[in-house]
Amino acid sequence: MGCPGAGKGTQSAKLVDTYHLKHISTGDVLRGEIASGSELGKQIAGIINQGNLVPDEMMISMLEKIVSTTDKDIIFDGFPRTVAQAEVLDEMMQRLGRNIDRVIMITLPESEVVGRISSRRQCQKCGEILHVGPEASGNVCPVCGGELYTRPDDTPERVKHRLEVYHQDTLPVKNYYAGTGKYVEINGNQTPDQVFEDMQQYILEKVK
Repeated sequence: MGCPGAGKGTQSAKLVDTYHLKHISTGDVLRGEIASGSELGKQIAGIINQGNLVPDEMMISMLEKIVSTTDKDIIFDGFPRTVAQAEVLDEMMQRLGRNIDRVIMITLPESEVVGRISSRRQCQKCGEILHVGPEASGNVCPVCGGELYTRPDDTPERVKHRLEVYHQDTLPVKNYYAGTGKYVEINGNQTPDQVFEDMQQYILEKVK
């Protein structure tokens, strides 16, 4: 968990590479549905482009289809974002004979959030997310050569709205998990490798 730009995707990728876990990014799931051109995808696009959260029942339905098809340990990247989502996630995991072992919150000052997201670009072709400096030129992905673009929800206006939504809906999830013994906080205002090193001490005993 963590605010927009906290590094959830970056750290999830490191965990997947190191421990061969199943990574479920709600952002990727939603973008995949949008890219499919389905009616559901069109509904989701309208919600996200306004900076709002996808309804819980819609999100949990998509996640359950994915979780039910793997027996690997799983990373939920960016979910749950509300207490209601945390409750339905617990219910879903119980139905599938699973449970949540760790809840890791990556913390980051808001000033750093704005800077990170304003420099973020995504590849139209392969989906790679890159951070570019103000002096950077060109819009070609160094991974596959695809075109880079700024996601609609990464504009300064949308970022401000997303932070408002985050504080209103997501921070209460901290209180939901705080008394369970599963919740830990990691300082995200470090290098990615430092964040990963801090994170490992909390998850090693939980990873098969």
